[in-house]
Amino acid sequence: MNRSATCAVLAAAALSAPAGQTPFESPGVVDRLPVFYTNLAARMDYPLSWLSGRHRNFKRWREQARAEFFKSLLKPPPTAPFEPRVLAEQDRGSYVARKILFNVTGDSRVLALLLLPKAPGPHPAVLLLHDHGAKFDIGKEKVIEPWDVPPEKLESARNWVAKYYGGRFLGDELARRGYVCLATDALNWSDRGGGGYENQQALAANFLQFGASWAGLIVHEDLRAAEFLATRPEVDARRIAAMGLSLGGVRTWQLAALSDRIGAGVSVGWMATRKGLMVPGNNQTRGQSAFSFTHPGLADKLDYPDVASIACPKPMMFLCGRRDPLFPLESIEEAFAKLRKVWDSQRAGQRLVTKLYDAPHEFNPAMQADAFAWLDEQLRPRR
Repeated sequence: MNRSATCAVLAAAALSAPAGQTPFESPGVVDRLPVFYTNLAARMDYPLSWLSGRHRNFKRWREQARAEFFKSLLKPPPTAPFEPRVLAEQDRGSYVARKILFNVTGDSRVLALLLLPKAPGPHPAVLLLHDHGAKFDIGKEKVIEPWDVPPEKLESARNWVAKYYGGRFLGDELARRGYVCLATDALNWSDRGGGGYENQQALAANFLQFGASWAGLIVHEDLRAAEFLATRPEVDARRIAAMGLSLGGVRTWQLAALSDRIGAGVSVGWMATRKGLMVPGNNQTRGQSAFSFTHPGLADKLDYPDVASIACPKPMMFLCGRRDPLFPLESIEEAFAKLRKVWDSQRAGQRLVTKLYDAPHEFNPAMQADAFAWLDEQLRPRR
């Protein structure tokens, strides 16, 4: 008997107890879920979804859905002038790598990695959004090769990239193709670490106690990073994309939904329906990392593909693996179908790519080749 059936049987047994036994719900929680979780799921009809049939004007729906998404991020951090400063530079042949400081918000001045092609600009740009991976000693270093760091940090980054990115740092690959690339740390990773895996739920709860949200802060900071990238003199602000794997994939479609600076997005390894993930045994039901993308009050109004659809009619690419243990294939395919309906409804179907690979949870070289070629088509970098 699977876990879902076990929950149902336990609940039914408690409510139909023989004479002499107290007929009440017991237990109340199985596999980290309330025993009545299927009832909760059945009541979720996503009234704000474009696919609900309750909306007629797409532009008006998009504005309303975007406003609701912003509302779910809770209290935004204060803004501040970026005031960038270059700390170090390394020549990498056809491009230059820089360590820079800038104010991502009025609360946080961060260390970021920036790659700049040597050829005359302005260039197209990619904001690289690092993954979660339950690995917090590196963040930006998962997508741009670091230098002048402790040996263990460099080894950690190279091992991670070997495991999940086919041994290639995304930013360095893109910089060779003529893209400016920027990567920052989300709060709790790399230079902004300190909480680790076990303290994620405490961190998220403590943000809520301050009227704010950890997941919301990640989005707000990504929005600011996109703005910062657009201010760089080497960047063509009309040609900026976002790209990321796993949590970076979520961050990509969230940012594409909310930022007018982002003209295209490549989301890898993170698209499914919420109901398809909220089942016994799924990683999302563990809490912890789920708090990095869970926005209060949004789940009752919009499904994950609904939120991503706020980006329509922008060019968007969604790549997933058939053997990804975190995402049931049926749920991925259902989400892809929802995305397709939205883009097709706006006669923008040619701008949407959804593709499955015979792969686990990774962004391998074959996927990268497709993504880079597609990105070239969308942003038409100058060669």
